[in-house]
Parts: sequence; C-alpha cells; structure tokens
Amino acid sequence: MPKWIDNILNRTTMYRLVLYYLEVLLGAAFVFSFFGILPFGPAELVFSAAVIMAVCIAANWIFAKVFDAVTNVESVYITAFILALIIPPAVATDAAGIGFLIFVSVWAMASKYLFALGKRHLFNPAAFGAALSALLIGRAATWWVGGNLALLPFVLVGGLLVVRKIQRTDLVASFALVALVTSAVTAGQGNAWTAIVQTIIHSAFFFFAFIMLTEPLTTPPNRPLRIAYGALVGFLFAPNVNIGGFYLSPELALLIGNIFSYIVSPKGRYMLTLKRIEEAANDAYDFVFSPDRRFSFAPGQYMEWTLAHDGSDNRGNRRYFTLASAPTESTVRLGVKFYPKASTFKQTLAAMKVGDRISAAHLSGGFVLPRNKKKKLVFIAGGIGITPFRSMIRYLLDKGEQRDIVVLYSNKAPDDIAYGDILERARTELGVRTVYAVTDGNASSSGVYAGKIDAGLIMRQIPDYRDRTFYISGPHAMVEAFEKTLKDMGVSRFRIKSDFFPGFA
Repeated sequence: MPKWIDNILNRTTMYRLVLYYLEVLLGAAFVFSFFGILPFGPAELVFSAAVIMAVCIAANWIFAKVFDAVTNVESVYITAFILALIIPPAVATDAAGIGFLIFVSVWAMASKYLFALGKRHLFNPAAFGAALSALLIGRAATWWVGGNLALLPFVLVGGLLVVRKIQRTDLVASFALVALVTSAVTAGQGNAWTAIVQTIIHSAFFFFAFIMLTEPLTTPPNRPLRIAYGALVGFLFAPNVNIGGFYLSPELALLIGNIFSYIVSPKGRYMLTLKRIEEAANDAYDFVFSPDRRFSFAPGQYMEWTLAHDGSDNRGNRRYFTLASAPTESTVRLGVKFYPKASTFKQTLAAMKVGDRISAAHLSGGFVLPRNKKKKLVFIAGGIGITPFRSMIRYLLDKGEQRDIVVLYSNKAPDDIAYGDILERARTELGVRTVYAVTDGNASSSGVYAGKIDAGLIMRQIPDYRDRTFYISGPHAMVEAFEKTLKDMGVSRFRIKSDFFPGFA
C-alpha cells in the first residue's frame, strides 16, 4: 500500500471514510446509469437518493427528539446512502415505489431507537429497514450495487480500504470462507464452481462484507467472537441455505448475526457527566467523568464516544478513546492530547464545563493484560499512548497484584510525560520499572534517557526481551515502526500486541 494512501487513511475517521466510499459508489452509479449501463436512468437514481436522504434526516430528527437521544449525522447519511445503493430506484410518478422508499427509510431510522437495548441499537439500520419492507409490504431490496460488473472495481477498491482502515480482515475472511464453502456444498453435484462464481460476481457479496458486516456497533468486541460472527452470517448468507423452506435474504442473515453479536457483547450506551479536568502533561488533559451507571471493562479497552456539536469537520462527532481509568475506579477517565489546529471534536471537548455530558458505547478491544500472571511484559508507549497502560497499572495497584513489567515511555520532552505519579507508585509498590526517553536532545532530569527508544536501548535495558510479550501503544506510525523493530530483533509476532481501534486517526 503506497504511503500516501496510508497517510490519508490515518487522517480520516472510519465513519468519514465509509461516507466518502458510498458517495463515490453513488457517483459512479450515476455516470453508468447515464450511459445505460445500469437498468435505470440517472434521474431515477437522483430522485430516489434524495427521497431516502430527506426521509432519513427527518425521521432521525423526530425520533431523536422523542427519545431525547444523542444522534450522529454521519450515521444518518451512511444509512441513507446504503439504502440508495440496495433499494431499486423509483420514478417520481411511481407512488408505490416512493412509498417503498419512505417505508424502508423510516424503519431504518426507527430501528435505532425502537429496537435499542441499553441505548444501543440492536440491528444494522439499513438491513432492518430492508428486511421489514420485504416481510410487511412485499417490496425487497435488490442489492443492485453488488450485482453489476461495472461497479465491482469501485466496490472492491473502496471496500478494501475500509477493511484496512478498521483492521477487520479476520471478520471479512471468516464470512467469505464460510459463505463460499456453504454455497459450493449446497449447490448440488457439479454446480459448486458455478455457485461460487455467481456468489462472488453477481451478488452483494463484497459490498455486504465490506460495509454491512463490519458496522462497529453491531459487531462483537474481540477477535474470536468476530470470527464466529462472520462465520455465522456467512453460512446464513449462502443462497441455498433455508429454514423449513424459507430462504434467507442477505439482510435477514445479518439481522440474525446482530442478535448473536448482542448476546456476546457488552451491553448499552452510557451517559457520562464531566466532574473535572486535570492537566496530565504539556497540552494533555484528563477528562474525569461520572457514569450514569456502573459498568465493567478490562483495563486497556476502548469505547466509542459521541459528542454532538455543530459544524463538525471531516472527522465527525465520534471518536474512539481508550479508557485511562481502571475498572476499580468509580470515575471514567479519558486522557487526550491537544495539538495545534485541533479537530472540532476536541475543541468541543476542551470547551466542556463541569456538568456537561458525553455519551459512550461499544466497549471493545483485546489490548488487555494476559490471563497468565507469570508472563513477563514490556509496555512501549508514545505520548498519550500511555493511557491504556495507566488503566492496567492503576488496576494492578488497586488489586495489589505484582507482575514482571518494564515500561518504555517515549516523549518529545520531559514536560510531555503523563501519569508520572502512577508510574512512580508502581515502581515502589509493585516493582514495575519505567525507562523514560525524550527525543528533543537533552534530558533535563535524572532517570530520563535522551534519545529514541530503539533496538539498542531495548537490549540494554531488557536483556531477556526475547522472553517477554510486548504491548505497543501510541501514534499509528510509531506502532508500526516498533512492530518492525521488534520483529527484526527476533521477537515473535505472537509476542507483539498493538493498541488499535476502528477510526484511529
């Protein structure tokens, strides 16, 4: 992958990337419809997309007001664009077709509020609207975006970028493998290859896998459960799978998977009230919140945070943040670094006053302490990437649990070091050793190493590094660089864990 593409992906949130992808697909479809490549004209496509978008925006606004819920305009646009790509376009004189567009759009938005448990929607909105339309009014989604060869290159390229961004290859791969194997096995003798080709080329296979399947809020929280989820949906997606003579559509397959995901995932959306703001380091602050109810999590996990504000930039009003607090604390703590030209989200966050509220959901992440307490660990952190380690170490302090841990903590200057008090307590109470490194030239205090953390420093400070498991957290480029350094040093890739969450930017 060219570096300039990686740079773009790193600067764009997952939701905004998906939004751009869907816009490109609709734009390409408009061009192809103009030249007669698609079975409808450009006027029909524009009209239908406009109706769907208008109804989705209006319905979402009404439901949000009725349920007093924090909403996200990006999710509304994404759902509307998905519906425009899977519902057959209608002409302005087709009353039944327009009614179909309105029905599916209203119910897609309604599903986020009427079928929400713990303030978290249970079903993929677009899939729910399409499935309900087929069941109640006999009008079904055609998934036309997936059945046209002219659009296939656009579906593939954009979809692969989305999957790379959110690092959900495991989910997509398990779905694809099971869907194709099931299609082949159920196709009948001599038709296996034809069934596979038909599934890949002439169905919604890729669009469904890249966009519908990977929606974060209806996806399980860790890798084993994601693989199981992908396999389940893949099996149900296969065209010849039926239940008592009833054949499942792609949207029904996904909705059944959504139920599985809900059963195995942490429940609910939380409203958190700001209690105070603490300065953690130079231009870095801890936002300390009081949750509306107690919830459990593993140290090092993350959540998706929604902060409504007007005029959001291209990063939107949602972010993924690691919880800097430990499960043993009564408050929820976010450590945030502020840079020049901060995003509108961070500007709004910085302007919060005591008593203001923010919502959080989708607790997830496998960047957690190993169950084996005898494993020797190394934590490598860059800047505010120390937050998951703050969570882990504070948890160990509160539990009085000793583990063999060495922390390598890199910053530009000593003033950028965060949570020094926690790290010092860990040294004296648990024997956790921290090596501080600053890269601005001279270290101004004792115990701080001047320079970068590199292979030489690791070998000098941690002679038994080959026997340890490394956890890396920090800017994306830093994490990738350390992964390469450790592999070059002979550290097994199975002993390297990196902090990642969807939408990292």
